[in-house]
Amino acid sequence: MGSFVLTACSGGSGSADAGPEARISVTPADGKEVALGSPISVKADGGRLTGVEVKDDKGQKVTGQLAADGSSWTSDGKVGPKTTYTVRSTAKGGKNGKGKESSSTATFTTQQAPKVNKLTNQPGNGQTVGTGMPVSILFDHKVDQGKRAEIEKALKVTTEPKVEGAWGWVTDYSGQDRIDWRPKDPWPTGTKVSVNGNLTGIDSGEGGWFARNYDFGFSIGADRKAVIDVPTHKLTMYESGKEVGHIMGSAGSPVDPTRGGIHTVRSKNADEVMDSATIGHGSEWMLPSKWVTHLTASGTFLHSAPWNNSIGVENNSHGCFGMTTADAKKIYDFLLIGSTVEVKNTTSTKKTDVGNGLEVWQETWQQWQKRSAVK
Repeated sequence: MGSFVLTACSGGSGSADAGPEARISVTPADGKEVALGSPISVKADGGRLTGVEVKDDKGQKVTGQLAADGSSWTSDGKVGPKTTYTVRSTAKGGKNGKGKESSSTATFTTQQAPKVNKLTNQPGNGQTVGTGMPVSILFDHKVDQGKRAEIEKALKVTTEPKVEGAWGWVTDYSGQDRIDWRPKDPWPTGTKVSVNGNLTGIDSGEGGWFARNYDFGFSIGADRKAVIDVPTHKLTMYESGKEVGHIMGSAGSPVDPTRGGIHTVRSKNADEVMDSATIGHGSEWMLPSKWVTHLTASGTFLHSAPWNNSIGVENNSHGCFGMTTADAKKIYDFLLIGSTVEVKNTTSTKKTDVGNGLEVWQETWQQWQKRSAVK
């Protein structure tokens, strides 16, 4: 991508002895089928830029930074695929920018990407979530190992108040690539979170190019969590660190014990059919259930189990925590998406992978930081 020198149109502010005009050049060069992967830059040779406006064919402005000496401007991101950009610039000649004024307009169109990579984010924009909720970004297509650091650097999390956290790369239970941002410790209630992904024009490798930027925000709601003590069949509810109630239930049997550690509520469903085939038990059962709170993607749930006559007496489920319908409704209403549920004193030795749901709290902070691609 070469640069080109625009024919400058003289402004009316300078006289013949006001000094030379600045020559304005723009990269990428004017034309069609401009290659992807570079920022937009504007330079004033022999002067200082006084204004730069860049818009794409949808009327969206492209932001950028002006050099301290006014000699150049560079966009914050890269050119996107199959997009026409118009660059309007003004400059004044001379070292101090007091010479003749010149102006220019340049237009170029970028190539189409062979494949476009998109993302799906959790939480959704404007959502209020629990104190254990990570920022979770799932990519449509593969992200090559060598491209991850650049993508990670283009993703920014801003919080009010300030909260320490870090990005980590994860393989989702679906097999797709994912990147999550988790706070070092659970979020303070009331935190406002903004996420910006300045991804336009970044190459993700064989998975394709990103064609747009992403912006979304969410809020942290009440500090609610649950703790299940498997041997006593009891789930205890806490709000702001204080016990506010408990529920009796049945956890996994010795053959299928409930997975331990700190889980994150990933979704909820008021009505659902418990299908044995989804957890590797063939066609053994199809049982309708209400007030289902989802933890792992592999099938660790909190749910009503009206068929179970041993609730609060025996742990006899296939890994879930079953309750009466009324109690399942209580916990369903109490926990937010993003609240945590800790399972203690289970006999399960299975390590729950971080990608098996929103399981970022299965690792220590030190372990989590090693997942970053930025070294």
